[in-house]
Amino acid sequence: MKKKRISLPIIAQVLIAMIVGILAGWFMPAWFIRVFVTFNEFFGQFIGFLVPLIILALVTAAIANTEQNAGRMLSITLAIVFISTIFSGMFSYGVGDVVLPHLIEPDEQIILAPTQGGNYSAYFFIQLPPALDVMTALVLALMLGLGIRSSSAVGLKKGISELQDVVMLSIEKALIPLLPIYIFGIFLHMSATGEAIELIGNFMIVLLIVLLVQFLWILLLYLAAGIMTKRNPLKMMWQMMPAFVFAFGTSSSAATIPITLKGARKLEVSDESANFVIPMCANLHIPGLTIHVVLCAMALMFFVGQPAELPTLIAFVLMLSVTCVATPGIPGGSVAVLPVLATILNFSPQMQAICLSLCIAMDAPITAANVLCDGAVCVMVDKLSLKKKRT
Repeated sequence: MKKKRISLPIIAQVLIAMIVGILAGWFMPAWFIRVFVTFNEFFGQFIGFLVPLIILALVTAAIANTEQNAGRMLSITLAIVFISTIFSGMFSYGVGDVVLPHLIEPDEQIILAPTQGGNYSAYFFIQLPPALDVMTALVLALMLGLGIRSSSAVGLKKGISELQDVVMLSIEKALIPLLPIYIFGIFLHMSATGEAIELIGNFMIVLLIVLLVQFLWILLLYLAAGIMTKRNPLKMMWQMMPAFVFAFGTSSSAATIPITLKGARKLEVSDESANFVIPMCANLHIPGLTIHVVLCAMALMFFVGQPAELPTLIAFVLMLSVTCVATPGIPGGSVAVLPVLATILNFSPQMQAICLSLCIAMDAPITAANVLCDGAVCVMVDKLSLKKKRT
């Protein structure tokens, strides 16, 4: 008789890794910590190698698989989704710029970067350069996706689908199982160097601000939908609550699609709009993630004394909204934020890992916020597409 393997959800694994890493850093010897620092140096490069492939495979497939006859509704949906995602990032920047400097004390002695030649340096380094850089992968994905969709390149479409399967297998069999060890090593090193406690104290406040800003953005979207349709925005939010609760419990936009569809139909939208918009938003609409990443990144920047300038954050939000296409429904898809943090904000691997840890730990409210926002988008798309059909 086979014994059933009991596996914890990735959120629980990451939370445990963070807590155990902080506790172990207080008493573990230097040689033990250096083992995990060495592992993290290589695994960080492995993530950097894998992320461009994730972007290439998933973004290409997402564009190539959109319906050819979707036309007007596709254009309206994409416009609203990207406007919502980008403006949610800029809204969170505005809140963060006003609030965070009063809550976070900069500590320029904390570098949050690898220790070179110190007590906790890596034993050795192995170089693993990525096959593509992030921008190359993104541009290539857009070119291939649009090309496949326009020319119906069946062979290339099949090849991209198979590449997607290989990338997903790498995520499921290598990235996800090793991610908690990587997070453990980051917090182990931070605890040993005395950087963890003050950082955690600051981020408890930041996470509360994230939840508040997510709620405000959801309310703004439903207010916009209510004004367009002359319906009660609070009533519409309430009708989508089952989807919100289910998304919070599963931490999966894709798994929540049937419940989201049921909620969307209560909003008096057409079946055509609901059946098209909800599955698309489950893969594309990420205001909850954008708000979370922007505020956490800004908090880290204030903490280490790095300036959070508006032009830099605008570029960051724009890049984030495109890079994370098709990742919401994928376990471990949050890793797609790492190259954006590295290339636009110049974050060290430690700073990237902290943001990634917080994304995974807060996956439930992030997913729930994304799903609740999808209902408002569906109402707006339905109103605009019906209006165009009548004219």
